[in-house]
Amino acid sequence: MSVDARRTETVSRRSMAVAALSTVVEWYDFTLYLYFATVLSRVFFGGGATSLLATLAGFAISYAMRPLGAVVFGHIGDRIGRRRTLLLSMMLMTAAMLATALLPDYAAIGPAAGVLLLALRCFMAFSVGGEYTGVVAYMLEGAPERRRGLLTSLASAASEVGALLAVALSALTVGMLSPADLAAWGWRIPFFAGAVLAGAVWFARSVMEESPDFERQVAERSVPDSPLRHTLRHHRPALLRTFAVSALGSITYYVGITYVPAFLTSSGVLAEGRSLGLSTLAAVAVIVVTPFTGALSDRVGRRPVLLWLAAASALLPLGMFAVMGSGDEWMIAFGAVVLACLAGGVSAVGAPATAEQFPGEGRLSGLALGVTMATAIFGGLTPFLAEVLVKLTGWHAVPGAMIALVALAVLPVFARMPETRPVPAEAGRG
Repeated sequence: MSVDARRTETVSRRSMAVAALSTVVEWYDFTLYLYFATVLSRVFFGGGATSLLATLAGFAISYAMRPLGAVVFGHIGDRIGRRRTLLLSMMLMTAAMLATALLPDYAAIGPAAGVLLLALRCFMAFSVGGEYTGVVAYMLEGAPERRRGLLTSLASAASEVGALLAVALSALTVGMLSPADLAAWGWRIPFFAGAVLAGAVWFARSVMEESPDFERQVAERSVPDSPLRHTLRHHRPALLRTFAVSALGSITYYVGITYVPAFLTSSGVLAEGRSLGLSTLAAVAVIVVTPFTGALSDRVGRRPVLLWLAAASALLPLGMFAVMGSGDEWMIAFGAVVLACLAGGVSAVGAPATAEQFPGEGRLSGLALGVTMATAIFGGLTPFLAEVLVKLTGWHAVPGAMIALVALAVLPVFARMPETRPVPAEAGRG
């Protein structure tokens, strides 16, 4: 059973909708960066032989800031409320995206352009650190117990809406502009659009209610003085389980979805515009599969669904990357959709499963440690590592092998994981 206290209070549908949809911005930004990696490599790093690796390395380095941001925002959320931390993080994200859109390029200031881009990526990663975990905690605490899986998974589905927006706008921008115009000014359009989107979400969040679980803590005077220390002292096994779930979710998403356009382009399989367009199909697949997986976890439990998805992740990605490397467009589309469904499924059940590992007291700090540490390692680093290994070995299935290794490593943890899905009161009688 879940370790958090039973409660019947829920937040309004309007607040739940705002919370769910607000994950659009985080994933719009980071997906945009990866989908635009080949363009940014030319704009900010000069377009040399190592420019794409430098761009992906910047992504990996910036991800080291996510755990730090998560700890800071997790402390704020556990001490003064979920709503305030979500407002603060979105304000900083808006500033970061606007500054990125205004950056001078390599032609204007030389290598300093890449340095400034990396600095802004680090600032953005810090700002985003507590974003997803804060939204997941808010959704879980505001949802009826029997619909936690479905409603909390909507945060993942909405993040894919952000990814879809990034893919669509990237494909449209690349398709409508000449390479010269794209490098000169066109790349700025998606980042300006992201800044406007972030500002709109910040305004919508200003009318959200506070989480009922945090209000309970305030009423009971159980808000921990040091949420991080509280979590480390009382919930170490939960941290390991959260890390394992997030490791699988991160590598299936960042290697199985967001790295795929760069993989197809750098391998010479598809042109830049075609690979971005294909990713739109993958994003739609994730949006479709996510709520079904969340609802399934409400019916059969988090643990069985995680076990099924881990087994599938150990078996399928090797073959999917191999067929995508063959160059056949139908097989490329099939492989991309299968990988997207795996990643969407893990994210859907992972959202409630990780948040339910912790009580309301210190929940954001627990998620900060478990989720963002795994994301920093298996999300930010793995696209860069996959690109390096593909170049060194010439084996197109390397990214699939990376996913399979992580899936095999976390399977024993999932097998021993206690079920956290709340059992309806009538099911517990008799």
